[in-house]
Amino acid sequence: MTAKLEKATFAGGCFWCMVKPFTEFPGIHSVISGFSGGHKENPSYEEVVTGSTGHREVVEITFDPNVFPYEKLLDIFWRNIDPTDEGGQFHDRGEHYKTAIFYHNEKQKELAEKSKAQIENLNKFNKPIVTDILPAKPFYPAEEGHQDYYKKNPYHYNRYYEGSGRKDFTETKWKVEKDLEKLKESLTPIQYEVTQNNGTERPFANEFHDHKQEGIYVDIVSGEPLFSSKDKYDSGCGWPSFTRPISHFHITDTVDKSHGMVRTEVRSKYGDSHLGHVFPDGPRDKGGLRYCINSAALRFISKDDLIKEGYGEYKALFETGESNDKL
Repeated sequence: MTAKLEKATFAGGCFWCMVKPFTEFPGIHSVISGFSGGHKENPSYEEVVTGSTGHREVVEITFDPNVFPYEKLLDIFWRNIDPTDEGGQFHDRGEHYKTAIFYHNEKQKELAEKSKAQIENLNKFNKPIVTDILPAKPFYPAEEGHQDYYKKNPYHYNRYYEGSGRKDFTETKWKVEKDLEKLKESLTPIQYEVTQNNGTERPFANEFHDHKQEGIYVDIVSGEPLFSSKDKYDSGCGWPSFTRPISHFHITDTVDKSHGMVRTEVRSKYGDSHLGHVFPDGPRDKGGLRYCINSAALRFISKDDLIKEGYGEYKALFETGESNDKL
């Protein structure tokens, strides 16, 4: 049966930075940069940035709500903006950079308003939430050069994403607040040592190095979905190895110069757990990367338990053959 797809439209400041967060999840069919909310038909980027057309930079997402529900899209949206900024986003100023949720039906409006109220009640911000919730207007795609900018110009995109202040703001605001004493009680000694002290467990003597059950692996501390059994392979190194994460939305990497080596460390984005390292010696036909991850940083969720555990959107990875090949 053909899936009934829906549209979601979000204004989150510069649309270059609002495409990547949505693209890698199951059920997302397309994410297009463009303009909406204004009065001029088919505006150009140059016209919109003058502020004369009334448009905002937006992304239009085509998604299957039966796989990835609208509420999940809203959660990603809030985690990638400053909802208290009345004059734009970060160092981008002007009406065309202001945030908004453009709803396409009454159900979306209801969910958007509910999510906004929840954000206000979190007390994460010391200023009012000013993101608009507005009825959808005609959407106009931006020029081709602006589509998937993070793929076409990764160096400039990363400099812009970090230099604008967006990366630091969003990651800091949504970090999991951890009580280390409680973590010591809830985690095993090796789980604590790995995730909080950047430790490394023994090769071959760990829970998942030869684990073959179908499902996903989540951060033992934050519950963030990190890796799928579909991307797991036997590298012979003695630790769980994956060719890629489920989504880079929940992964960060940093330079690690410890132990006299220069490596790329992998951490969970919001749990800030040390996971392991990524190396360029993975299967070439799968992108050439090997994510070498400590079992102690992971909790496994079987494909049969995904809905019960609150990860129902990932059942599509195992039922329909859908994968995160959109990278």
